[in-house]
Amino acid sequence: MPHSSRRPVRGARTAAPLTAAVAVMAVVLATATPAAAGPSGAQAPAVPLRVATYNIHAGAGQDGVFDLGRTAEALRGLDADVIGLQEVDVHWGARSDFVDEARALADALDMRVFFAPIYDLDPATADGERRQYGVAVLSRPPVLEAENHEITRLSTQTSDPVPAPAPGFAEVTVDVKGVFVHVYSTHLDHRADPSIRAAQVADMLEVLAADHGPKILVGDFNAEATAPELAPLWRRLRDAAPDGGGTYPAVDPVKRIDLVTVSPGITVTGAHEAATDASDHRPVVTDLKLHRRGR
Repeated sequence: MPHSSRRPVRGARTAAPLTAAVAVMAVVLATATPAAAGPSGAQAPAVPLRVATYNIHAGAGQDGVFDLGRTAEALRGLDADVIGLQEVDVHWGARSDFVDEARALADALDMRVFFAPIYDLDPATADGERRQYGVAVLSRPPVLEAENHEITRLSTQTSDPVPAPAPGFAEVTVDVKGVFVHVYSTHLDHRADPSIRAAQVADMLEVLAADHGPKILVGDFNAEATAPELAPLWRRLRDAAPDGGGTYPAVDPVKRIDLVTVSPGITVTGAHEAATDASDHRPVVTDLKLHRRGR
């Protein structure tokens, strides 16, 4: 079974995080008790939410030049409430100037951030920070709870890797005007062999099955939506942009491998990929409506 660990949520506008017990209780209450309704039990108004996903290529553009300011500008242009990020460096190395990219982007956009490392390595120098690489979630709405789950991975840090559970599947529970939503950011295996991605899909679905309420899974799937290994996802979730354009590579894309997926009950009102070369991928933006029944 996938393992998970709770980690602190960091961000420029983050209030003190709820304790795990209070957060879990809040999610249960939100699921069990419908939001207040209007007269005669009328349907409560839908809550809008703009969600995006972006593989930021560790801050390097399609041109290979590291420029985190350019990354921040591309993210700002999405005007999203919640953004799942992939290929995020935190003090990782010279390629990204040993910057804590998760914190820097959160500060630049005045958003909360949860970073979920896939790799957590010793510092490059005795007085340096730990070298981390993984996924993240940026959020304007308050974050009630955050977890870094394990899924099957084939490490890129060893010469002869074997499939094994490893962290880097991020989950945050955000409070969107009283609707508690689970948002997950993932980065699936890039190899041609689909077997690792198939195992990762099974692991992610196990995590999702343990949660109640609306769910949004975003990320770099390294496979198109029609790939056989992704088929189990579509029994639980829906592709938010089935007619969307390509996302990889950023210039003249030929594949749509960056996806936003939603659980039943979430309405998609719009979706598009943004034409930017701030990474080697294009971001995907979706406009959603979250529904809640009246009493």
